[in-house]
Amino acid sequence: MSDVANPNLAVVAFGGGHGLAATLSALRLMTNNLTAVVTVADDGGSSGRLRGEMEVLPPGDLRMALSALCDDTEWGRTWRDLLQYRYRSTGPLDEHAVGNLLIVGLCQLLGDPVDGLDWVGRLLNARGRVLPMCPVPLVIEADMRFGDVVRRVRGQEAVAIAPGQVEQLWLTPEQPPATPQAVEAIEAADWVIFGPGSWYTSVIPHLLVPGLVAALRRTKALRCLTLNLSAERLETAGMTAADHVAAWRAHADGLCFDAVLADPTAIDDMDALCEEVDKLGAHLILRQLRVGDGSARHDPLRLAAAFRDIFDGFLGDVGERSREC
Repeated sequence: MSDVANPNLAVVAFGGGHGLAATLSALRLMTNNLTAVVTVADDGGSSGRLRGEMEVLPPGDLRMALSALCDDTEWGRTWRDLLQYRYRSTGPLDEHAVGNLLIVGLCQLLGDPVDGLDWVGRLLNARGRVLPMCPVPLVIEADMRFGDVVRRVRGQEAVAIAPGQVEQLWLTPEQPPATPQAVEAIEAADWVIFGPGSWYTSVIPHLLVPGLVAALRRTKALRCLTLNLSAERLETAGMTAADHVAAWRAHADGLCFDAVLADPTAIDDMDALCEEVDKLGAHLILRQLRVGDGSARHDPLRLAAAFRDIFDGFLGDVGERSREC
């Protein structure tokens, strides 16, 4: 007997870092048919060093997604903790995560990043599959406004910390290929979930991979956008919840959504948010999502309950009730 709510529900979650990990921690309580499609543009820290030295996919976001899906047993948790463990030394191994080295090693040994990630998933008894959104490493570039000046900023880490406002996002190489297995998962999905996470460097980049967008247009899956609990210190500093949806729409090329999930405490202008959500063609779903201490972290159980309401509601009238704003 399955211990998840709907073991056959096919869900694809997009993102990277802590935001995607939060989504996966919730969705794993709902289904066993779960696929994470992960950004591959990280150029900082351990991932950036490995990428620069070996010309491989940056493994950090992939590692975090795998860790979020580990089997909830002593075996799974132990291997998860090892994947997340970082060396401390005065030499070149300092701050490298064990999981980053393992992922890179398996991908090189097997000659295919998807095969390597699948083997790490088997080691963790992962409840789901982790895929890179693109089979080659990507570079994020952004046209950013600094007062009256707009200039191009190159690199995920640089975009994340630059004190300007992002106006347009780009990927190098242009027209990057989509990972075929990710396209297949999207086409077979019942739901696709974007966010939360670093808006310009983890969430929106998926919209810049033509093969993923084409699959999103073809699929019969319903679509949900999960908003952040707060603006980030630099990357989205000063942006409201409505601004986040507007930025998403600006890069989505007319791609409509069915639901936008938000915590009421993260909304400063409900009317503006409702207007942007309407432009996206979506229902606004309001649920308490924060952890109990009130910090800007999603509680997996609360997020899972919200997803359950959304998934069930689109078979009933929950979505209509949520449009009262």
